Parts: sequence; C-alpha cells; structure tokens
Amino acid sequence: MNKYLKIFLHRGLIFGGFGPIVVGIVYFILGQTLEGFSLGGDEVCIGIVSTYLLAFVHAGASVFNSIEHWGIARSLGCHFGVLYVAYAVCYLVNDWIPRSNAGFAVFTAVFAVFYLLVWAIVFISVKAASKNFNKKLN
Repeated sequence: MNKYLKIFLHRGLIFGGFGPIVVGIVYFILGQTLEGFSLGGDEVCIGIVSTYLLAFVHAGASVFNSIEHWGIARSLGCHFGVLYVAYAVCYLVNDWIPRSNAGFAVFTAVFAVFYLLVWAIVFISVKAASKNFNKKLN
C-alpha cells in the first residue's frame, strides 16, 4: 500500500471521531436555543455519519501537504479538490444547501473564500514562525 494512502487513512481514523462530537454539540445547542427544534433518527444518523466522514477526509487530506516532491500548487489543488468534493457531497446529502444552481454557486464561493483565507493565515503564520526560529538559530 502506498505510504501516503496509509498516512491518509491513519490520520483520518485518528481524527474522524471529532466530527460526530461537533455535530452532537451543535444539535444540543440548537435543541436548547430553538423552540420546537427536533430531528428524526434518520437525520441524526446521517448527520453523525457524514460529519465523521468529513472529519476523516479533512484529517487525511493533510497528507497532500507532506508529499515533498509535489509543488505547492499541486498539493494545494489536490487538498482543495478533495475537501470541496467531500463537503459538497455531505452538504447535498444532508440538505444543508439548496439543490439549485444558485445554492451551489453560493456554497462554492463561500467554500473557496474561506478555504483560501484559512490557507493564507496558516501560510503566513508558518512563515513567521520559521523566520523567528531561523533568527534564534543564527
């Protein structure tokens, strides 16, 4: 088995369980704050399974950033693509976005903006930390 596939699976298995914890907290908060909020068993089950899969894929997809012979554009493109497909499928299955061109366009735009924003923040933070570390070494 490819070493990167093993890393993907390993990271996914370690962190996948955080998805259902988050959805449980969200459902609890919604139940406490929205009068008349209730979910059926099928909605809860789909929410738990889909957030587990999202957390699994999200954690596993970090492997693309550790493939040293790939350029940043390739690793960023693969990471973005895998996460985009996973989130889009999950959101559609759970009816969290409308099944319309407009709904999908808004989802795509919001996803892309937040993905790039988070990526830029992480990139700038890592660059600053490595600059500080290099200063201390010299």
